[in-house]
Amino acid sequence: MSETEADFTQESEPYKLFAAWLKDAERSEPNDPNAMTVATVDPDGLPNARMVLLKAYDPRGFVFYTNFESQKGQEILASGKAALLFHWKSLKRQVRVRGTVTPVAKEEADAYYASRDRGSRIGAWASKQSRPLESRFALEKAVAEYGLKFGISEIPRPDYWSGFRVAPQSIEFWKDGMFRLHDRIRFEPDGMGSWSKSRLYP
Repeated sequence: MSETEADFTQESEPYKLFAAWLKDAERSEPNDPNAMTVATVDPDGLPNARMVLLKAYDPRGFVFYTNFESQKGQEILASGKAALLFHWKSLKRQVRVRGTVTPVAKEEADAYYASRDRGSRIGAWASKQSRPLESRFALEKAVAEYGLKFGISEIPRPDYWSGFRVAPQSIEFWKDGMFRLHDRIRFEPDGMGSWSKSRLYP
């Protein structure tokens, strides 16, 4: 029985449930089933949210990659905290994650960066993410310049480009219900290497 048919509220392990829901999304979502919102706060406490792609997950947390000099990178480095939201419209489901954030290991970032296509690796060098851009031409010029600089040689990972891992302090699963009576289950670490689970009012 798939998670689409099963009573997900009986699952006791959130990563197992997340894997099943992501697998369902990969079959049903037309674009980027691994897309998620990353929410942060700026130094004044004003929230920011944007879409990124989940690139890995395991019991240590959820991983995405970005320019650490970008707005999201600076806000995460300053606070060490973030929230994630997966919304799979075709399945009428969502998953919310809140937790602490740490950079991934250099070796992990290098391995993922090397797996990206060449254009994306050059783009990481050319884009001064989140900073003012005078024109589209200026960006295209920077891409061309770095393309010439690296030629056919290997393209190293910029020091400012790496990954973040969000270690959950809570993971909440939400599934649409009739008459707005949705199912909500929240998992939290129990401090003993396992998870506590609670049902929430919709």
